Amino acid sequence: MDWDKLRVFYNVADSGSFTRAAMRLDITQSAISRQIGSLEERMGVPLFHRHARGLLLTEQGELLFRTAREVFSELAMVQAKITENIAVSPSALKIAATVGFGTTWLSPRLHTFLDLYPNLRVTLLLSDNPIDLTVHESDVSITSSVTEDEDLIYRELMCRKLLIYSSRDYLLKYGVPLTPEDLDHHRLVVYSEMAMVPSDNVNWILTCGTPPGIKREPYLEINNLTGITKAVEYGAGIACLPEYVAKKYKGLVQILPETMSPIVRFYFVYPKQLKDSTRITNLWTFLREESQKDEEDIKRGSKP
Repeated sequence: MDWDKLRVFYNVADSGSFTRAAMRLDITQSAISRQIGSLEERMGVPLFHRHARGLLLTEQGELLFRTAREVFSELAMVQAKITENIAVSPSALKIAATVGFGTTWLSPRLHTFLDLYPNLRVTLLLSDNPIDLTVHESDVSITSSVTEDEDLIYRELMCRKLLIYSSRDYLLKYGVPLTPEDLDHHRLVVYSEMAMVPSDNVNWILTCGTPPGIKREPYLEINNLTGITKAVEYGAGIACLPEYVAKKYKGLVQILPETMSPIVRFYFVYPKQLKDSTRITNLWTFLREESQKDEEDIKRGSKP
């Protein structure tokens, strides 16, 4: 069987969409469609039911997907173990994180980690698309999403508040909301891709202070937290942002500070096959210490 076609099939089946699979693999949707068509022709059976809302696996597709997952997972773990045991060359470590968290919190700290382990070579993968650790798309994922997967180990890294922010220019022009209900009359900037939200309650501002079942209409939707933050900083409106993102932007002002806000929990996730990995242990220890320092800084009211 053609491994490239099988890899394309696996990513389409796992994501449930040609579009998301194309983003994962960095190839065009038409190329993916050709690969799937060729694989179905070679096997002599349809692998997907195609309908308006997306793709569903056929019975034969389900069987191939389960098998492909097992094969890729075993190959990935063998590769990881081989890499772990090579002492004569620099070790590699792939870390996946959402764009907002990876850009504002994780990336600025990696140089310190690399100073501690100069023989390590790190690749940071920033994407709000889900990462499949069982097939070694990454060694570690830092995420707020929890899945029912017995092959993964979850360790809570940190929890941070979601708070409401705007810019001084916007507040001078449109006024300062004094109660959550006042948000009904303001321009709200929210996350657009609900299929790939980086954390639960990311669009909490649409329901903050509204009656049950009522959701406000957003003024602007952007599919990236960094983009949302920059838009708000330049006066686009009001947004709900994690503290670790907002504190990096001097032009943001917190509003409605007395409003009880949700908390985002971030987890350090890795496959059980890597539970004895020195690279994983060293990264966990470093990030946990950084998280604790950051939390102490926040409590003291200073910037991380």
